[in-house]
Amino acid sequence: MGGRPSSPLDKRQQQHLRGQVDTLLRNFLPCYREQLAASVLQQISRELGPREPAGCQLMRSKKLPRVREHRGPLTQLGGHPPRWQPIFCVLRGDGRLEWFSHREEYENGGHPLGSTTLTGYTVLTSQREYLHLLDTLCPVSSGEHTQEESDPLLEMPVNFPLFLQHPFRRHLCFSAATGEAQRAWRLALQGGIRLRGTVLQRSQAPAARAFLDAVRLYRQHQGHFGDDDVTLGSDAEVLTGVLMRKLLPALRAQTLPGLRGARRNRAWAWTELLDAVHAAVLAEASAGLRAFQPEKDELLAVLEKTIRPDVDQILRQRERLAGRLRVEVQRPLESCLHGKVDTQLSLVTQKLLSTMGAVLSAVQTLLAQGMDRLSGHLRGSSSGTQLRKEVYSFGEMPWDPELMQTCYREAERSQGRLRQLVVPFGFFGTRSLMFGAQDLAQQLMADAVATFLQLADQCLTTALDCTQAAQQLEKVRGRVLKKFQSDSGSVQRNFTRGWLLSIFLPFVLHQLEGSCTVELLEFEGDVLAVGSPALTVKGIYKDIVQGVLLQRIDGELKRALGARDVSCILDGCSEAPWDQTAVDEEAEAQRGTRPGQPASGTEVQPLFPLPPPRTFCS
Repeated sequence: MGGRPSSPLDKRQQQHLRGQVDTLLRNFLPCYREQLAASVLQQISRELGPREPAGCQLMRSKKLPRVREHRGPLTQLGGHPPRWQPIFCVLRGDGRLEWFSHREEYENGGHPLGSTTLTGYTVLTSQREYLHLLDTLCPVSSGEHTQEESDPLLEMPVNFPLFLQHPFRRHLCFSAATGEAQRAWRLALQGGIRLRGTVLQRSQAPAARAFLDAVRLYRQHQGHFGDDDVTLGSDAEVLTGVLMRKLLPALRAQTLPGLRGARRNRAWAWTELLDAVHAAVLAEASAGLRAFQPEKDELLAVLEKTIRPDVDQILRQRERLAGRLRVEVQRPLESCLHGKVDTQLSLVTQKLLSTMGAVLSAVQTLLAQGMDRLSGHLRGSSSGTQLRKEVYSFGEMPWDPELMQTCYREAERSQGRLRQLVVPFGFFGTRSLMFGAQDLAQQLMADAVATFLQLADQCLTTALDCTQAAQQLEKVRGRVLKKFQSDSGSVQRNFTRGWLLSIFLPFVLHQLEGSCTVELLEFEGDVLAVGSPALTVKGIYKDIVQGVLLQRIDGELKRALGARDVSCILDGCSEAPWDQTAVDEEAEAQRGTRPGQPASGTEVQPLFPLPPPRTFCS
C-alpha cells in the first residue's frame, strides 16, 4: 500500500540490530545461568521434600495441547499495489498459519506462498476497528494536510474480514466467504495464538521456569517491575519482544516523519519496517540461544551433580541467611503490604475467583451435556456407526474450538474490570492471565473426557444390554463429575493464588527497592561465602517477600473460600496444565507439521465392548 521503503533494512541497520541482540544476550545470560541454578535447587528440594497428598482426582490426559487443523479458501489483501486475491489457508496443529495459491498446491505438498507463527497476534473481525487501528499507528501531526488518497480497504468494503494485527509484525488481512466461515476461522486462529503464546508457561522443565524468572529479573534490572505479556511465546520470541519494546521509541522517532503517502499507506509501510526489524532480531536471538544450548545442557548436568549431594546443607544455609535477612526487612515489608496491598487484595481475589469459577462452571456444563448425549444415544439403541461417531465427537470435545468457546468466553468477559483493578499495581498481563484460564479449561476438559472413557471401558461388558449399559454410564457420569468438582476447587484456588502473586510480588519488590538496598549489600558477603551458585542475596530476599505475601494471600483465600485447605503449593498438580515434563523452548516455536500429520489431539481409547461387536471401539 504506498509508502513502502525500497529496502527495509540496509547493512548498517542490520549490523546495528546484531549489536543490540549481542548486548541483550550478554546482559541476559548471566541472569539465566543464575536462575538455572536456583531452579535446579528448587526441583531437587521438591523431589526430596515431603510428598504432597495426591490432589488430582481425574486421570491426566496424555495428549499434549494442540489446535485442530483448520483449512479452507480465503481471500488475502497483499502485493504492491495491494489487491484481494484468492488463496487456500491452512492452520497447522502447532499453531502455524500457511497459505497457498490453491488447494491443489497444498494437497500436492507444494511450498506455501507465505507462513507465520501466530505468537502475539490479535484477530479483528471489524473493518472499521482495523482502519481505526491503522490511523493510530501514524497519527496526523498538527498542521499536516489530512486529505486521504484512495485506499483499497475503503474502496472495497469487506463483509467477513479477518485482520491479524501484531505490535511488531506485518499485518495480515484475510476475508472469508460467509459469516460462518469467518467465525470458524476466528476461533481456530485464537486457539493457535493461545497455543503459541503459552508454550513456556505450560512447561514444567527447570530450564523453562528459569528462563521466565530470568526475563523478569533482567527487566527489573532495567527498571521494569510490573508483569505484562512479554513472556508469551518461545524463548527467542520473548527476548525479541523485550528488545523490540526497547527499540520502538527510537524507531518511531526516526522513521515515521520520513514516510510519505496517505496515512493508512504510511501505517502499512511502518508495519512492514517493524516486521523486517522483528525478523532480524528474532533470527539473531534464535542463533544466540542455539549457541548457548550446549553450555546450558552442560551447566544443568553440573548443577545436578553438585547440588543434589549437598542439598540439605544448602537449604539449611539458605534458611539461616533468610532468618537473619527477614528481621532486617520485616518492618518496611509489613508497612508496604499494610498500606498498599491489603486494601485491594480482597477485591482482586474475588475477581479472580469469580472469573475462574465462571470458566469452570461452563466446562462442567459442557462436560455433563457431552456425557448425557452419549448416554442418550446408547439408550436409544443407535447404530454402531452412529455410536462410534458420537464416541469420537465426545473424545474431540477439548479440541473443538466451537464447543470450548462457551468456556473461553467466560475468561474474556472479565478482562476489562480486572484490568482496572490491577493496572495501578503495574500489572499489564491480563492477556496472559486469560490464556492461563483458557488453558486450564481445556486441560480439565481433556482430563475429564479421558477419565470418563477409561471408567466406561472398565465397567461396560458384553453381558449388558443397552439399557443396563446406559445405567452404568450414569454411574460413571456421577463419578466423573465428583472428580471434576474436586479438581475444579484446586484449580480455582491455585489459579487465583498464582496470579495474585504475579500481580502483587513485582509491585512490592519495586516499592521496597530503595528501602532495603543497604540490608541486601550487607548480606552479599555472607551469601558468597556459602559458595553455591543456587544461592544469591536477591533470590533469598525475593523468597522472603514472596513468603510473607503468600501468607496474606492464603489468609484472603481462606476467608473467601471458607475452611477449605489453601496451603497447597503453587506448582502442584493443578498448576501444570499438561503432562509435559520438558519442552525444548528453542525449537518449539520453529517447529512445523506436515500435511499428513494428525489434525487433532483426540484421545479415543478402546471403548465399550458391547454387542454388536466393536460398536463402541475406536
